[in-house]
Amino acid sequence: MKKYFLIGSCLIVLLMIAGCTAGPNNVVKILEITKEPVGFWYGLWHGSISPITLIISLFNDNIGMYEVYNNGGWYDFGFLLGAGGVFGGGIKIIL
Repeated sequence: MKKYFLIGSCLIVLLMIAGCTAGPNNVVKILEITKEPVGFWYGLWHGSISPITLIISLFNDNIGMYEVYNNGGWYDFGFLLGAGGVFGGGIKIIL
């Protein structure tokens, strides 16, 4: 019973995270004029959910791996740190 609860909980969390994927919002065009470009923190978040976003983007053409409306270097740096943290970052920590 606990095993099914854990699997169900993980699926719900993955679906909730999938709602935060990167990409332009085609529904609200007026925000593109007044919206500030996303920066480091969004890059960190988008990098950390990149494995989930990759899987979803294979089946949905409206989902992007990378926010196109970003401020450049800081977003890239955050995305790199987020993705590196998820995939181990090349450093193995032994606890």
